[in-house]
Amino acid sequence: MTQIDFRKWLAIGTGVGIEIARQDMLVTVVRVRPTGVKVLGDLTIPNFRSQTAGEWGAGYSHFLKKLGLTHLAATVLLPRDEVMVRQVSLPGVTDRDLAAAVRFEIDSLNPYSEEEAVFDWARIGKTSSVLVGVSRRSVLDRYTTMFAEAGVKVASFTFSAPTIYSAMRLLSTPLADGFVVVEETGDEFEVYGESPARPLFSARVDRSAAKARALAIAELRLDPEISASALHSALPQPLAAPDGYDVSRTALSYATALAGACQWHPLAVNLLPPEQRRTSSRMRFVPAIVLGSLVLLMLGAVVAYPKYADRQYLSLLQAEIHKFEPQARKAVDLDKQILITRNRAQTLDNFRRHSKDDMDALNELTQILAPPAWLSSLQLARDSITITGEAEQAAALLQLLDRSRQFRGSTFSLPMQRSTTGEVFTIRSARQGITP
Repeated sequence: MTQIDFRKWLAIGTGVGIEIARQDMLVTVVRVRPTGVKVLGDLTIPNFRSQTAGEWGAGYSHFLKKLGLTHLAATVLLPRDEVMVRQVSLPGVTDRDLAAAVRFEIDSLNPYSEEEAVFDWARIGKTSSVLVGVSRRSVLDRYTTMFAEAGVKVASFTFSAPTIYSAMRLLSTPLADGFVVVEETGDEFEVYGESPARPLFSARVDRSAAKARALAIAELRLDPEISASALHSALPQPLAAPDGYDVSRTALSYATALAGACQWHPLAVNLLPPEQRRTSSRMRFVPAIVLGSLVLLMLGAVVAYPKYADRQYLSLLQAEIHKFEPQARKAVDLDKQILITRNRAQTLDNFRRHSKDDMDALNELTQILAPPAWLSSLQLARDSITITGEAEQAAALLQLLDRSRQFRGSTFSLPMQRSTTGEVFTIRSARQGITP
């Protein structure tokens, strides 16, 4: 049960199913999520065989363009009378040797020559039975050319048996005791069933539904009293669909779209040559990206693990440092206030001792720093002066100071900075002409 639930959560994707009927071509587009199925749209191309591929291909392209799904490649259900379906029992054959065993049996399963026969196969679940589909190369070439001329991207050519098998297991598990489903398709009946005695039975008969049911019960060795249900009711029922959509009318194309919507296929048989298969899902790179990301994460964890203890210790130290940061900031602020106060006191002392020289220096400085220049700080020492302020052209102040009688050797003690109104400067000059 755990494995079934896990596979259900992998049911994510969007698929286009095309059924090639006798006269018409039926197209169904579905979006599959683990919570259910939504039918995005359906299209019937009537009498497509009497039209050119370009004509009906244009209608198909317009249909996908309207849904915003032109990147999707379709899963095509070939006509039943153009595909031979065989089951081969190969007990004891491992998956490694299965391909060689099927190729050994293929000549006895079809009347075509080796060059003319095109086939594909898949093991049915975990049983020893293998489902084989065989078609003529000329038939496949005809359909490949037709879809290429129509501009239709094709991911798979398949038939009803693997399509119904996969669609019925996409979101649920069929009855293990066996069942039979019948669906009317024009003047024929599509019959499908499973049982413990035979893992899969699929046929198309042109008789009544009762005779189709009787044939299936006999082949599957089921209770003769068992009832047959409709195929469209046995498939996952859509949660939403366009107005007027009827699953019973497009049961096979609906099942084909379901089977082609997801990367995980319970039973995948594809007669289209691998080199001609087109991928459609934009999520096909997700598994590789996820696995790559996991590998990178694991490598990062291995590299980072030796440093984990150091980071933990460093974080504890930083926490302790943060506790004492307020006290440290207070001490730094106090040192700054002490320095400012000391400078102011020294300046006052210098003014008291050398009032005349200082007043001359201030007077000279006032004449040099004419408006709009202004000072925000002035430190006047016995042998030097440091000024901080703002002027339109701070560089010219050095020459003006050096040409005066009070100052020499003027330099910027700090780099100039631009402001919205000028240049902010800090200049230090030596004093000259001081009375001893």
